[in-house]
Amino acid sequence: MTLQIFDTATGTQRPFEPLREGHVGIYICGLTTQGAPHIGHVRFAVAFDILRRWLTTGHGYDVTLVRNVTDIDDKILAKSADNDVPWNQWSYGFERETNDALDTLGVLRPSYEPRATGHTTDMVDLIRMLIDKGHAYPAEDGSGDVYFDVKSWPEYGQLTRQKIDDMEPAADADPRGKRDPRDFALWKGTKPGEPASASWPTPWGDGRPGWHLECSAMARRWLGDTFDIHGGGIDLRFPHHENEQAQSRGAGLGFARYWMHNSWVTISGEKMSKSLGNSLAVLELTKTVRPLVLRYYLSAVHYRSTIEYHPGALDEAAAAVERLEGFLDRALPDGVAEPGAIPTAFAEAMDDDLNVSGALAVVFDQVKRGNIALDDGDAKQAAELAGNVVAMTDVLGVNPLAPQWKSIDDSATSDALGALVEALIDARGRARKERDFVAADQIRDQLSAAGITVEDGPDGARWTVTKND
Repeated sequence: MTLQIFDTATGTQRPFEPLREGHVGIYICGLTTQGAPHIGHVRFAVAFDILRRWLTTGHGYDVTLVRNVTDIDDKILAKSADNDVPWNQWSYGFERETNDALDTLGVLRPSYEPRATGHTTDMVDLIRMLIDKGHAYPAEDGSGDVYFDVKSWPEYGQLTRQKIDDMEPAADADPRGKRDPRDFALWKGTKPGEPASASWPTPWGDGRPGWHLECSAMARRWLGDTFDIHGGGIDLRFPHHENEQAQSRGAGLGFARYWMHNSWVTISGEKMSKSLGNSLAVLELTKTVRPLVLRYYLSAVHYRSTIEYHPGALDEAAAAVERLEGFLDRALPDGVAEPGAIPTAFAEAMDDDLNVSGALAVVFDQVKRGNIALDDGDAKQAAELAGNVVAMTDVLGVNPLAPQWKSIDDSATSDALGALVEALIDARGRARKERDFVAADQIRDQLSAAGITVEDGPDGARWTVTKND
């Protein structure tokens, strides 16, 4: 079977043929680390995590996945200044929070995760190539800006099937030093009031990267002049990805051979964003929703379809996860599955541009058959079907038996235990303060019976879990 991918550059579904046999190179645009990631932000990571898993498991490819970090831009500088925090400290804090959120959702770590600030020399090299080929120019006002000349590249607009004469410059575009208002910045000269640490020297003046340039430079550094797949959210098609393609190909690079874009998570029909005040931070949401349920929710809809979030939206996902867990608990009492097979129908669905709805239909058909086998007393058949379910849900990142989810559940259990023990110790402390030693001793005995040892010291009571004989 051949994997078919919907290529947004051509608007058609195309057979996937890697540039190099047995290997696939993928670049996906990561987040700008200006704030806490919400579920709309991380949908792209879940979607391309499924693609990566299927390329690896379903087709045996060696996948190199690069997901960048935009760790400097106008919004980061503005927000860090508003909060009186150094910009790099602000950015790094949210970079870590983003990785924590993706870990919580079971997204595999990328092969490389380059930061924009670590690739300024690569960007300078690319700018030189574009200037030499007549596709870029330094601003004549001495600002240090360098721009891409869109009219010099006849194919500009090809990715999004637009004509340059029909385009308008962005309303918030900085017009200084441009020959044409639609030209976009490759390099941004330092502006008054910006911190010196947010500036790097170049032959055209001190400054910092343009948003579009950084991705072209990092993709080239880690995947080469030409690579297989470029992905990201559909909102990045224009201007970000259009500009990336223009500057890379204008420099003589082959760049991406396939383009894939995932759709949004919306609320009341509007794209989820901080400006709408409707964001749902992943690490906050997973305090009340099981991470496996949230991962299933983000995985179960085709990557090119919009997910509409509303109160109760996660109930269906929770019910589906409970069905999976219920069957696996019945079929595998020891929680261990023998290696299962990927059914042909599941593979056909996944090869159809990652048709996860069709793939999940196969999963739950196997669950249904497994439960019938158990009801009929055929434990062997049920265990075999359970192995298939584990294999398929591994591809989707929602295998309930995966160590990822067990470790999270263990952590949640530990947090809950800690909260209960601390509450009892506080109650014991109040009883002792009120000289109700009978109540205090009863609480201590309760904790001891549960395997909790309490030691009183000058800094208060400390507790540890001990093994009961």
